[in-house]
Amino acid sequence: MRSSNPVFSRRGFSRDNGPAGFNAQPQAGGPVAGNPYDTSTTGNPYATNPYAPADTQLGAGPQAPARGVMTIDDVVTRTAITLGTVVLTAALSWFMLPVDTDNVGKSYGIAIGAALIAMVFGLIQAFKSKPVPALILAYAAFEGVFLGVLSSAVTTHISAGAVPQAVLGTMAVFAGVLIAYKTRLIRVNRRFFGFVMAAAIGFVLLMAVNLLFAVIGGGDGLGFRSGGLGILFGVIGVILGACFLALDFKQVEDGLTYGAPREESWLAAFGLTMTLVWIYLEMLRLVSIITGND
Repeated sequence: MRSSNPVFSRRGFSRDNGPAGFNAQPQAGGPVAGNPYDTSTTGNPYATNPYAPADTQLGAGPQAPARGVMTIDDVVTRTAITLGTVVLTAALSWFMLPVDTDNVGKSYGIAIGAALIAMVFGLIQAFKSKPVPALILAYAAFEGVFLGVLSSAVTTHISAGAVPQAVLGTMAVFAGVLIAYKTRLIRVNRRFFGFVMAAAIGFVLLMAVNLLFAVIGGGDGLGFRSGGLGILFGVIGVILGACFLALDFKQVEDGLTYGAPREESWLAAFGLTMTLVWIYLEMLRLVSIITGND
């Protein structure tokens, strides 16, 4: 499986060796152990590399891929485009799908439908071998519709300040994890990856069980999303999101180190966007619970 979040990227993690690039250092003029963009076992890093130029000969030595390699500017630009799409459609849906009128049922229905469509687009991209920008931007657009209606509902019915607080909280988590990652306070290795994936699976399963009980018995199910337990699980959700961010940063760092093709920057943007949406949702839920208890 590839990467930073449980479902959306595969290249970058070796089935045999764990996450590619973990504890590996680039070697000048030769293959890199665990390089996700080097499938060679013959000593030539481009012998069977699908990104190598077509005319590269065995034993000829490394050559730059013809299509160019990913840069940090590519990642920043694609992430800005993807997040910008989320913000734009969220703002439009906020004003066009009000939740304080007689159309509240319609607004909620559209929001749920948009969330399901976004999930489908995300899963389709997850199982594709290459990034499809149209799919990624479609995911972002529909995700934005869902976030816009949800944010409007929280502002209208719970707290007018919840959305700004959730946005600031998300930005703070992003900045904090980035600083911790760059200063190596967070070290992403196989153990870290395994812990995050196990915790994420357990968290998602618990939330699914809670939702099932809520549907069957009504109310808030097992209470994982309200009161003291809700606050606890909200904090756990934010921490998991921070861990996903660290894995996203590792994925970007490996792509830059090992010469990933430029198109991989779309997958990096996709991963970062999904993680930031996760953190925002958990922040919004957490602020809503705390505000509602005041």
